[in-house]
Amino acid sequence: MSELRAGSPALGLAGPKPARAGWPLSRWLMLIVLVCATHVGLLYMFGARKQIVPRHVTDAPTLKLAGGSDELLALNDPTLFALPHPGDFVTAMWSQAPVVEPPTNRWTEAPRWLPLSANGLMTVFNRFMQTNFFAGYTNEFKPPLKLSTPAPPIEPALAQASTMRVAGDLTRRRLLTPMDLPSWPFADVIAPSRVQLLVDEAGNVVSAIVLPADNSLEALSHYDTADQCALELVRAARFAPASHLTIGQMIFTWHTVPPPATNSPASSP
Repeated sequence: MSELRAGSPALGLAGPKPARAGWPLSRWLMLIVLVCATHVGLLYMFGARKQIVPRHVTDAPTLKLAGGSDELLALNDPTLFALPHPGDFVTAMWSQAPVVEPPTNRWTEAPRWLPLSANGLMTVFNRFMQTNFFAGYTNEFKPPLKLSTPAPPIEPALAQASTMRVAGDLTRRRLLTPMDLPSWPFADVIAPSRVQLLVDEAGNVVSAIVLPADNSLEALSHYDTADQCALELVRAARFAPASHLTIGQMIFTWHTVPPPATNSPASSP
């Protein structure tokens, strides 16, 4: 058997078709220019060259605005008899205001000025100055000095006895225990003793502690014996009963007296 080649007529298969080439761009441009030239030539050959003359119009309806003086147009006004109209009889009568002439008995007289004497201009003022006397006034540019004596102080500058005051929430509860505060023999001022305490419902002092000083100057003026005495007084204090625990402070301000002399002065020979 002879070999069958691809694309042979015996197998019934057609061979590859050759590629169809399109028009180039220059051919398309020439075709478009030719069509446009043909169209312009036809318009020039078969176009009308006669000048168009407008036709004169006759017997055409016209619109004319009627004026306000037209009587027929005024009859079509729906407010002719309902509202005042400038053409009716009543409006014409009211529009003509009557002319009122002033009465002839009204006349004016020229002002007649009173004569003024130059000699009597100052008469009233002179009479007033002669009958009224005014107090003299001296110009004192520097007022006199007002001397005053200082008032003596009513209260002493320093307390004469030791005092105690309650601060905080304890001010709402009354202190039942009387306190006898001593005066300390000390050569200087004693800083106040501040004791913080806790009071129960029955009024007893549960806890008490001496608070430290706020600054170094107050710490130097503290007296340990006075602080211990304040702590014992607070622990023995009793307050009025209440429904809850109360925290507060008791501040003792101590009064000092001169300490006794320990050594007697030597006798002179």
